Amino acid sequence: MSGEVLINLTPMETRVAVVENGVLQEALIERTRRRGIVGNIYKGRVVRVLPGMQAAFVDIGLDRAAFIHAHEVMPPGTPTEEQLSIGALLHEGQALVVQVTKDPIGSKGARLTTHLSVPSRYLVYMPDSPHHGVSQRIEDDAERERLRALLDAVQGEMELEITGGFIVRTAAEGVGRDELYTDMHFLLRLWRKVSERKVTASAPSVIYDDLPLFIRTLRDLRREEIEKVRIDSRENYVKLVAFAEEFMPDAVPRLEYYPGERPIFDLYSVEDEIQKALGRKVQLKSGGYLVIDPTEAMTTIDVNTGGYVGHRNLEETIFKTNLEAANAIARQLRLRNLGGIIIIDFIDMDDPEHQRQVLRMLEKALERDHAKTKCTGVTELGLVQLTRKRTRESLEQTLCEACETCGGRGTLKTAETVCYEIFREILREERAYSAETYMVLASQAVVDRLLDEDSAAVADLETFIGKTIRFQVEAHYSQEQYDIVLM
Repeated sequence: MSGEVLINLTPMETRVAVVENGVLQEALIERTRRRGIVGNIYKGRVVRVLPGMQAAFVDIGLDRAAFIHAHEVMPPGTPTEEQLSIGALLHEGQALVVQVTKDPIGSKGARLTTHLSVPSRYLVYMPDSPHHGVSQRIEDDAERERLRALLDAVQGEMELEITGGFIVRTAAEGVGRDELYTDMHFLLRLWRKVSERKVTASAPSVIYDDLPLFIRTLRDLRREEIEKVRIDSRENYVKLVAFAEEFMPDAVPRLEYYPGERPIFDLYSVEDEIQKALGRKVQLKSGGYLVIDPTEAMTTIDVNTGGYVGHRNLEETIFKTNLEAANAIARQLRLRNLGGIIIIDFIDMDDPEHQRQVLRMLEKALERDHAKTKCTGVTELGLVQLTRKRTRESLEQTLCEACETCGGRGTLKTAETVCYEIFREILREERAYSAETYMVLASQAVVDRLLDEDSAAVADLETFIGKTIRFQVEAHYSQEQYDIVLM
C-alpha cells in the first residue's frame, strides 16, 4: 500500500491529509485559537468533588472545568477492595498534576488522568509505573520478545536515573538498539524538565505541551505505509527536517517541500472529499449508498442498495453491496473521526457465509485505523456494533456548528471556516486570472469576521497578492454562501 501525507499550513490553522492509494483516508485540522490538548500536562486545582459520581472537577485554565474519575487518581492496578472513595483522594482547593486524555467535546469538559505519560517516536515513558510493555498491534511473538529484551538492555546502559517504565510503540517494529537508546534518553531528559515545572508552576497552568500537529503527525506515522510527506510551508519544512534528523533520520528522505502554485490539497481532491465527508449520504461505486447519522449517544450507519441491481440475483446483489460498504465504512470512520458506539445496519443477508465474509472484511479494513476499534459482532436484530476510541472532536464538530435556522437538526460551516475558504478561493482566482481588485459578497457574519478577527489575515493576503480586497454584505446569503467578483 502506497501512502502520502499532505500538510497545509497557514497562520490560522494546520491541516493534514493522509492519502492511501490516491484516496483520502484521514483529515486532521488544528486551529491556532483552538488547538487540541490531548497529551498536555497541567497543574490544576480541584474545584468540586462529587462523591455520588466518584469524580471531581479540576480547573486547568480552560473555559470549562475538566473531569477526573476516582480510578484515574488511584495507582494503576489497585485491587477493587483497596480502592478509595473520591472524597478520600481529593479535596476542594487541592493542587493536582493531571494529563488530558480526551479533548473538550460539545458541552463536555476535558477528561483527565493522574497516570502521566510522555511519548516519543518509538517509546512512551510512564514515570509512575515500573512495568515495561509492547504495543498489542505488534502481533509477532518473536518480535515482541526481541523488543522487550532490547528495552531491558538499553535501560541497563542508560546513565540517567530511571524510576518508571516504558511502552514500545507500534512504530518500533524492526528498529534496533540505537533508535531505542536515543528515544529513551530524550524522554528522560524531557521528564526531568517536566518534573522541575511540576514543583515551580502555579495552578492552573500548563507544564507540558505536546508537539504541534504537523510534527506530531510525522512522529506517529507508520513508516512502512507512508512514502512521502509533503508540506507547503518552507519555514515549517525546515523544522520538520530538523526534528526528523534528530529523532527519526530514516524519514528525512521522505520529507518534501511543496512550492507549487496549485494548492497542495488539490493534488488528490482533498477539499472535495472533506466537503463530501460533511454530508449524511456516501455514494458507493456500485450504485448503493450509506447514510451516516452521528448522535450524542452513538453513530448509526445504514447501508442501502440504491440503484445497484446486480447481474445474478438479489442475494448476490446484497452481498456485493455489503462488501463494498464494509470498506467504505472503515474509511468514513477515519475520515470523519467518528468515535464511541457505532451501529451498522447492513442489508439483511440470509447466507451465514456471506454474513461472516462481510464481518471479516470490516474487521480487516479497520486494522488500518490508528484509533483503537473493537467489533463486538452481530446483535439479535442483525446489527453490527463496534466501538472506536474517541479522543478529539469529529471532523463535523471541528468545521461546523449547529444551525440556528433549523433548530439544530442540521449543520452549517462556521464563519471562520467560510473565511478561510474565501482566502483560499482568492488565491486560486489570483493564480488563474490576476484581477485588479476582488469584491467578496458574503453574509453579515462572515463579512464582520473578515473585518474584525481576521482583519490581520486579510491585510497579509492583500500584501501577498498585491491587490485590494473589498467586502459587501448580502443580506439574503446564508452563512455558507459567498461570491468573489473580479473587478
